[in-house]
Amino acid sequence: MTNTSHKNPHYALRIEEATMDKLKYIAGHNGRSANKEIEQLILAHIASYERAHGPIVLTEEDYDFIRKRTNR
Repeated sequence: MTNTSHKNPHYALRIEEATMDKLKYIAGHNGRSANKEIEQLILAHIASYERAHGPIVLTEEDYDFIRKRTNR
């Protein structure tokens, strides 16, 4: 049964089992779930990108492109 109480979009990640186990180990060490660890890694990557290239400002055209690619 799908949990529809979350407002954030869901993304299925395909990853090797050994890599996932290591991620869970690191997440546990940091006091996070694997999901929150991935979220923190993504946020750090975005921040690094924006420091190097400037802020990402999404336009309506960008959102249209994203919606078409993700069927949302």
